[in-house]
Amino acid sequence: MVNRLKENRILMLLLLAGAVYFFLKFVVPLMAPVLIAMLFVTIFGPLLQKLQSKLKIHRQVGAVLLLLAACAILGVLVWILFSWIVGSVPGWFEGLDSLEEEIYTLIHQICETVGKAIKIDSGYLEDTVSSGIREGIDWFQQKLVPGVLSQSLEFARALASFGGFLISFLIATVLLAKDYDNIMNQMLDREECYLFLEIICGIIRYIATYVKAQIIIMTVIGTLAGSVLGISGIPHGVLWGIVAGILDALPFIGTGIVLVPLSLQQFFLGNYVQAFFCLLLYVVCIFIRELLEPRLIGKKVGVSPVAILLSIYAGIKLFGLWGIIEGPLGFIIIYQAYLSLINRRWEKAPAECTSEAGKHLT
Repeated sequence: MVNRLKENRILMLLLLAGAVYFFLKFVVPLMAPVLIAMLFVTIFGPLLQKLQSKLKIHRQVGAVLLLLAACAILGVLVWILFSWIVGSVPGWFEGLDSLEEEIYTLIHQICETVGKAIKIDSGYLEDTVSSGIREGIDWFQQKLVPGVLSQSLEFARALASFGGFLISFLIATVLLAKDYDNIMNQMLDREECYLFLEIICGIIRYIATYVKAQIIIMTVIGTLAGSVLGISGIPHGVLWGIVAGILDALPFIGTGIVLVPLSLQQFFLGNYVQAFFCLLLYVVCIFIRELLEPRLIGKKVGVSPVAILLSIYAGIKLFGLWGIIEGPLGFIIIYQAYLSLINRRWEKAPAECTSEAGKHLT
C-alpha cells in the first residue's frame, strides 16, 4: 500500500489532507483534554524524569507540581490585571464628563470649519452630527447592553464547560504521567507503530518550537509597548503595554485591541503626540510579529515561512479563530506524515525525539 502511494504522491497528499482535516475537525474537539494532556506529558517528559531521578518525585506528582506552578503564575498575572482595572475604574468614570466635553468641542470646531468651506450653516450641521451621536449612544444602551446581559446564561454554560475541560485535563495528565513509560514501551515493541511515533515526534518538535516562538514574540512586543507607552506619559502605560503584548497572540487584531482605542482616547483628550505614538507602535508591533514569527517557526522546523503563513490563513478559513493554531498544526502533520511515508526510515528513537522536543522549551 505504501509503495503504491509513493508512486502517486498527489493522491498521497490528498488522502493525508483529508485524514488530517477529519482529525482536527471532529476528533480533536471530542478528545481535546486527553490529547493536550498527552502532549504536556510528552514535552515535559525529560523534566519529569529528572525530578523522579534526582529529587525522588514521582511523575504524576511532578506533573501536578508543574500544573500548579503554571496556575500560580497565571493567577498572579490575572490578579495584577484585575487589581489595576478595578483601581482604574473610578478614574475612568471621572474622566467621562471631560471626555464628552472634549468630543463635542471637537465636533463644534470641525462643523464650523466644514460649514464655512462648503457654505452651510454650521449650527445645523453640528445639530445633525450631535443628534446622530446621541442616537448611536441610545441604540447602544437599549439594544447592545441588554443583549449582552441576556447572554449571561450562555456565559455560565461556557464557564462550566471550561471547568469540565480543565478537570478532565488534570485527571488525564496524572494518569498518563503514571503510565507513560508502559505506553511508550508497548508501542516501541511493535514495528508498525514506528511510523506513527515518528510523526508524533515531528509534531511535538513543532509545537515546542511554536510555543517558544510565541513566548519570545509576546515578550518582545510587551516590553517594547510597555516601554514606549510608559515613556510617552500615558497613564498606566506599562500595564497597557503588557496587556498589548499578551493579546498580540490573537490573529490579525492582536495589539490593535489595546493600542487603537488608546490612540483614539489620547486624540480626543488633545494629546496628539501620544496618539501618534500609539498608532506608530501598533504598526511596529505588526511588523515585528510578521518578521519574527516565520523566522522563529519556519527555520527551526525546516518549513518555508511562506508555507507557515499560508497554513495560518487556510486554518482561519477552515476552522475560524482557532485556525491560527490548527492551520499550522495540520500542515505540520501532513508534512511529517508525507516525509515519513516517502523516506520510510527510523533515524532516532522516540525517546530521543521527545527529549529533543522538550529541550526546545528550555
